[in-house]
Amino acid sequence: MTLEDVADELYSVQPTEFVAARAARVAEARESGDKELASAIGKLRKPTVTAWTVNLLARSAPDDVDALLRLGDALRTAQRELSGEQLRTLTTQRQQVVNALSRRAGALAAEAGKPVNEGVLREVGQTLTAALADPQVAEQVRTGTLATAANYEGFGPAGPALVAVDGKGSAPSGKKARKEPKGAKKAPDAAAEQELEEARATLESAGTARDSAQREADETAARRAEIEDRITRLRAELEHAEQEKQFARTAERGAQEQLRAAQRQLDRAQRGVQRAQERVRD
Repeated sequence: MTLEDVADELYSVQPTEFVAARAARVAEARESGDKELASAIGKLRKPTVTAWTVNLLARSAPDDVDALLRLGDALRTAQRELSGEQLRTLTTQRQQVVNALSRRAGALAAEAGKPVNEGVLREVGQTLTAALADPQVAEQVRTGTLATAANYEGFGPAGPALVAVDGKGSAPSGKKARKEPKGAKKAPDAAAEQELEEARATLESAGTARDSAQREADETAARRAEIEDRITRLRAELEHAEQEKQFARTAERGAQEQLRAAQRQLDRAQRGVQRAQERVRD
């Protein structure tokens, strides 16, 4: 049993179960004589609701989370090369992906029986954004071992980590951009590679958003189909019940006719008995 194994297990349970599960693992480590491991396990923090929701997303949709984190790598790599327009485009795409994954995390929490409110979903989005800029947060998100929400606002045209350069070579803030040595030119191959990397990052982010939207569409379509199937079954049952009612009504009419015929026969028999009795008396 390693600390990584225990952390992976503990951060997969719901927050209400965390403390008891941690205490059990601490006791196991002590019983095995590993006091150092027991101490390390005891220091693992109980996840907040936001952190648990992010961990749930990372464990349920690892490919989507990896795609988002790769977009963060592309943003950091391209921070000094992008034009203002390109930077704004990537920032918009990043926000679209973050929003889509936040909604996905909310849906997963609801499926797990622990629906979260809008405040938690906002913190989920902020944490995913922070993971794009902070490698440590990114690793915790990727492994599903986050203990608390994170926040970072550095990315974007106004952020300190990314500086958008306009067509005249000046920074948006008004400060002069660093000048390249006169005559220095970017190699065509490097420019093409950069363009390809940007295109791939854009494709990945758009694909993640599309996949998330597709899952939501599939889920709603499945619910609609289930309801339609139930309506079809109920209609069939109603039609069958109507047929049974018609059969019962027909049977009832037949039984009534039989009853009337039997009553007439009984009346004739009674009159015959009365006539016979009168002849006997005479």
